[in-house]
Amino acid sequence: MPAKLIKGGRLVTPAGLINGDVLIVDDKIARIAPEGLAEGETPRDAEVFDASGCYVYPGFIDAHTHMQCWTGMDWTADSFETGTRAAACGGTTTIVDYATQDRGMTMPEALAEWHKRADGTCTANYGFHMAIAEWNGQTKADIPLMFEEGVSSFKTYFAYDHLKLDDAQTLDVLETIKPYGGILCVHCENGTVVNELQRRVFDAGVTGPEGHPLSRPDEVEAEAIARLGYLAELSGARVNVVHVSTEEGLKAATAARDRGVDVAIESCPQYMILDESHYLEPDFRGAKYVMSPPLRQQSDLSALCEGVLEGDVDTIATDHCSFNFFGQKDRGIGDFRKIPNGGPGVEHRPVLIMNLFEDELGPEDFCRLMSENPARVFGMYPRKGALVEGADADVCVWDPDVEWTISMKNQHQAVDYTPYEGYDVHGQPRQVFVNGELAVEHGEPTGTLPGRYVPREGAPATVTAKAGNCRCIW
Repeated sequence: MPAKLIKGGRLVTPAGLINGDVLIVDDKIARIAPEGLAEGETPRDAEVFDASGCYVYPGFIDAHTHMQCWTGMDWTADSFETGTRAAACGGTTTIVDYATQDRGMTMPEALAEWHKRADGTCTANYGFHMAIAEWNGQTKADIPLMFEEGVSSFKTYFAYDHLKLDDAQTLDVLETIKPYGGILCVHCENGTVVNELQRRVFDAGVTGPEGHPLSRPDEVEAEAIARLGYLAELSGARVNVVHVSTEEGLKAATAARDRGVDVAIESCPQYMILDESHYLEPDFRGAKYVMSPPLRQQSDLSALCEGVLEGDVDTIATDHCSFNFFGQKDRGIGDFRKIPNGGPGVEHRPVLIMNLFEDELGPEDFCRLMSENPARVFGMYPRKGALVEGADADVCVWDPDVEWTISMKNQHQAVDYTPYEGYDVHGQPRQVFVNGELAVEHGEPTGTLPGRYVPREGAPATVTAKAGNCRCIW
């Protein structure tokens, strides 16, 4: 593979913004050259890519996706092949997807199944969290093996009857992964309350998509986040609150952090851009926005945007979980509880966030939220998430001046709609390199499949565990 020289860009590095060149040799960043490589330093066979007028980022990382996932009723619309291709077209070079150990399955079996789905098919790199739906002696005994296989993050649920663990089980998971430096991602909704509210809303005659947010009010998220915070405080383990959607939920997460809990806070573009009025779209089109947690009020959107600006939100992911409107979501006509939960977004996250915050944030902030921090939280930094010599050659050359309109017609996600249809935006990848190979040019895939599995490492917790009235390290 010939060397590649990305020439004359504005480099987004840990040392700040610098003008210069990036030299890629094989699958690594070989040189970061402020003011450019000197004459004679460029390999003779190097391909040269003009990055003038562009920002050069380390590839973006989406640490919350659900590709090629079976829900019990439907497969998601995006496979690993289509989903990682779409991700790369938007500038994302690594995803971390949720492999799921369903009940009756072991974690090694689940990991093998997700490798079978992903290996050899991906444009972007991929790692796996392990979602735990059944906590028993075998699952507990298999935790060390997961770390050996490069899985250092896990997920549990407080909602969904076929997935949720109780509080004692959640505490045991936290205590079990802590010595290995693991982190637990948690879907924070009070599932018992959601079940009851769904019944009440439906029985009251509200059967359309507008029933979805009514059955999942702010309180069910905030209560679950607060509960997770106390469980994490008891264990001393690291936690990641996924897809925070409400002002009260954000307050609960930051309150735990203020008490010394090692908590990472994730949110998503949909919770900063789209509000609950979309559920009232005619002809059942509100079903396109049925995801959990649901879209919220404008006050929640404002609070989350402020949380990004204040540094309370650590990472921005997508929770990409795509289902077609026709043939999948429309199965819930007459009963909102049967609408598959989830929406697409992996392709459009970088451009949406850059446009949303263009007056308040700059390239270094976008790098922190969508590349550096996900790499740090999930055990990939500085191999990924940093434009430094020796790092993996995952690079996004971002042209901020390209103007275009988001549409289902020009997206690469394999789903029949986008929640952001008709949004006028500016900014697009000029080139995207994955492991040193040109994967995307001018927003279009080149057809290569350079994506690789990314084994990840644990990290020690920065807090201690609480036992009785004292604090001690377990």
